[in-house]
Formats: sequence, C-alpha cells, structure tokens
Amino acid sequence: MEDLNRHYLEEAGRQFRGHKRLAEAAIAQVNDDELLRAIDPEANSIAVIMKHISGNLRSRFRDFLSTDGEKPDRNRDQEFIIDGNPTRDELLRVWEDSWNILFHQLDSLLPEDLQRTVTIRGQPHTVLQALNRQLAHYAYHVGQIVLLAKHFRGSDWRSLSVPKGQSETFNAEMTRKWRT
Repeated sequence: MEDLNRHYLEEAGRQFRGHKRLAEAAIAQVNDDELLRAIDPEANSIAVIMKHISGNLRSRFRDFLSTDGEKPDRNRDQEFIIDGNPTRDELLRVWEDSWNILFHQLDSLLPEDLQRTVTIRGQPHTVLQALNRQLAHYAYHVGQIVLLAKHFRGSDWRSLSVPKGQSETFNAEMTRKWRT
C-alpha cells in the first residue's frame, strides 16, 4: 500500500504541475489587456480566475495538515474583484507564490499521510480526498483560462495539445517514439 500511496503522491504532483503549465501556456498567449477582459458582465477574466486560484491555493495548502483549508484571513468574494490595473508581473508573482505553497506541502507529504484527516470548511476529508478535490477544482478553472485565451487569440491561437486535423500524425509519432 505504501508504494501505491507514494505513486499517488507523485502522480498528484505531476497533475498539479501539468495544470499550472497549461494555464501558463495559455496566459502567455494573451496580451495584458486580455488578461483583464471579461467576455460579458457575468464572466470572469483570466486575471480574476488567476486571483481565485491563487487565493484558493494559499487557503487550502498553508498549514495543510494542521488547520482548516478555509483560512479565516481568506476573503473569497474579493478574489472575484480586480482592483485597479494589476500588471501581468504582479498577477504572475502572486500566482507563482501560491503554487509554491502547494508544491512545498505536496513534496513534504508522506505516503501514510494520505489516510490522515484534514478539514475544509469544517468538513472532514482524507488527504487523498482533499487532493483530488483540488485537482478537479484547478482543472475546471484552468479549462476556463484556456478557453478565454483561445477565444481572444482566435486564428492566432497556438494549440496546447494536438492541433485540429493532426491527430493521425500525432498518434503515429507517439507510437514511433514508444517503439524506439
């Protein structure tokens, strides 16, 4: 069981890092104005989604094993408001700092920690459940970031996965790589 738990922690880390990379590759394709642009009054901008993910990361993973994942100093509603005109560098600094909190906690977890109980908003979760919850949450929001970036770039969008119409070529190349 310890090997399975260790493998899970490695895979969770790989998934979190993959979500972060995917978001950053999409963010890199938009200009500074597009970071702050919402497509309608009810929609969130990429900057808002980044701010929300960052706030969630800080709240969930600071003192992960010992305090509730909804920290008293978090103001979730404020995460959905952009005050002023934050720069790309400011947004990315907070983003990076927040992801580093997660990665530090994740890298310090031991296989036996997966069965420990943590709370989020007073509700008990095993560490495994809490990690899965956050993986799903961040995947949801990263998908929003990618969709917005793709919308803003239009025909200038550079695919982050297999480009349209190139599946056969991609699959053949992957098969060739695995056979050699």
